Amino acid sequence: MSVAAFFDALAERPHALVMGILNVTPDSFSDGGRFGGPDEAAAAGRALVEAGAALVDVGGESTRPGAAPVPPHEERARVLPVLERLRGLPVSVDTRRASLAAAALDLGALLVNDVSAGADPEMFPLVAERGAGLVLMHMRGDPATMQGDPRYDDVVREVEDTRLGRAAAPGAAGVARDRILLDPGIGFGKTAAHNWTLLAALPRFAGLGYPVLVGVSRKAFLGALTGRDAAGRGDATTAAVALAALEGAAVVRVHEVAAAVDAVKVAAAWRRCLLQ
Repeated sequence: MSVAAFFDALAERPHALVMGILNVTPDSFSDGGRFGGPDEAAAAGRALVEAGAALVDVGGESTRPGAAPVPPHEERARVLPVLERLRGLPVSVDTRRASLAAAALDLGALLVNDVSAGADPEMFPLVAERGAGLVLMHMRGDPATMQGDPRYDDVVREVEDTRLGRAAAPGAAGVARDRILLDPGIGFGKTAAHNWTLLAALPRFAGLGYPVLVGVSRKAFLGALTGRDAAGRGDATTAAVALAALEGAAVVRVHEVAAAVDAVKVAAAWRRCLLQ
């Protein structure tokens, strides 16, 4: 799939698209250390596509609360062998580093999922030059510090203003407006109450003129609600995915792809009836 074909599918989608998570890390919060090597990770990535993922998001640096940065050479060593084995499949790369993003794009990645929203000054020019897609996520602080004591006067307004400001920055660097997605950053520098408030505001975010990506999969705020550990949050994730899709999310980022595909189809059918 080409970048243009993916964004055409996004624009014409009958329901939200599903992005499958492929963490090739030893320390991600719910699935770290899952794979024995790149062959096993790539097999898991192919299974995500077979289950209905429109994209497989490959990441080599954990961004869980409290996570320390990974050295660039280590992140590359984790991610690139997997991307090499997934050539020809629709993949994105989850990275804050333009150098890794460039190598991933060389290997066929369609989109850069940058949780730092361009903290690397080379990221926006790179994405613009390559004609790739770009996810801009909101995060207060960085993974090591973001959950220390997050405070907002108005979390919806602040996230909205920050994301629109960052969207204007890559636009100025030449990234096409129709290749930018916004992510409110559920769980990134937010309390559980902030997360619920942001999810309730999805129709507002969806009206900003950019597709919205939502990542709720297995996150701690669902555990706080249900009392379940990360491995037991699949059902809560599926429910949250359905509601996010119903409220306007264009892409949902999940671990369990098949359940999410069903959920977004249910949400789309429900939404069609509401709009009749």
